[in-house]
Amino acid sequence: MRHWTAALLGLALAASLAHAKTKAPPAVEGQTPQRPIEPGNYPYQLFVPKGYLADTAKQYPLLIFLHGSGERGDDVAKVKVHGPPKIAERDPAFPFLTVSPLLGTDQDWDIDKLDELVDHIAKTYRVDPARVYLTGLSRGGHASWRWAIAEPKRFAAVAAVAGRGNPGEACRLMDLPVWAFHGDRDDVVIPEGSFAMARAIRACGGRKVRLTIYPDLGHNAWDPAYDDPALYAWLLEQKLPSPTITNKDKK
Repeated sequence: MRHWTAALLGLALAASLAHAKTKAPPAVEGQTPQRPIEPGNYPYQLFVPKGYLADTAKQYPLLIFLHGSGERGDDVAKVKVHGPPKIAERDPAFPFLTVSPLLGTDQDWDIDKLDELVDHIAKTYRVDPARVYLTGLSRGGHASWRWAIAEPKRFAAVAAVAGRGNPGEACRLMDLPVWAFHGDRDDVVIPEGSFAMARAIRACGGRKVRLTIYPDLGHNAWDPAYDDPALYAWLLEQKLPSPTITNKDKK
């Protein structure tokens, strides 16, 4: 009898934990810090656009932002110092649901963990599956190239800022809209990191790659890139023809 009781209690506890993991928290408009969705995953900033609560039928584009090495640590507020979360912090009408995870000290981005986080957001909030976008700067730019190559059908568009990818795998991106940004005097991640990817994609027949090189600019290509409304207008123009909201179809 005790064995049955223990087993039933174990099943009840497992069900309770599963329910707690998948239960949608109340949506809060604006940008708020969030705990990891499970132990070992990333804490993150979540931005919910103004008007989300009023129109319960509307789906929103999802923008994932990956920060650089300088923001790593345990202070999730630091992800707001650059890029889309910085823009969202000052503009309640920023049109994207925006997820900005925090990378721990001395860590590098883990695509499996990022997949789990984005899958959770897609199931929890009203995400338009045809408009899921990825961007990142420096270390986050490297990871943006890497994640897009691993799952080219997951994203409607990718913007990699001051990053480098693997040109040998660039043919996987030939059908994906990509915009790369770099400063021509970058001595941290040399501009060839973006040039090589753009050349390789075009050599495969890709015609959806854009490259912006800022003259007389060092590593900080993110300020002009993310402050330009043209980037966000371009993102919103891109849509997946056959969207897959989770990572099950990454191949």
